[in-house]
Amino acid sequence: MNVIFFDGYCGLCNGFVDFMMKVDREAIFKFSPLQSDFAKDNLKPQDVANLKSLVVMIDQDTYRKATGVIKALTKLGGCWKLISVLRILPSGLLNIGYDFVATNRYRLFGKRKTCRLPTPVEKTRFIL
Repeated sequence: MNVIFFDGYCGLCNGFVDFMMKVDREAIFKFSPLQSDFAKDNLKPQDVANLKSLVVMIDQDTYRKATGVIKALTKLGGCWKLISVLRILPSGLLNIGYDFVATNRYRLFGKRKTCRLPTPVEKTRFIL
C-alpha cells in the first residue's frame, strides 16, 4: 500500500494532496491525515507528534520530508521520474529548504480550523 500522510490542518499539505490526486491518475496513492487513527496505528509516535513532516509510505517503507516528496513524485512514473535527479543532492541540503517551509507553512499557506474531510468523490482515496 502506498500512502501519503499529511497535516490535515495545513493549507500547503492539503494543496499537495489536491495536486497528487490530480496527477496520480492511476490512484497509486491513498491519503491519510497525520491526525488519523490509521496514522497513529501505522507510523512511529514521533511522526504523528511532529506535524512538520509529510510522511510517505511506499511498500511498507517510510520516507519523510524532501525524500518523501521526491519518492512520491518518482513513484508516479512518466515525466515525474525526472524529479529523482534531486536525489543526487544531500538530503540534509534538501531538508534545509523543506524545514524552512514546514516551519512557516501556516503563516505562508494558512491553517484550517478543522481537519480536511474528503468529498464523496475523494472518499475512496482517503484512509481515516
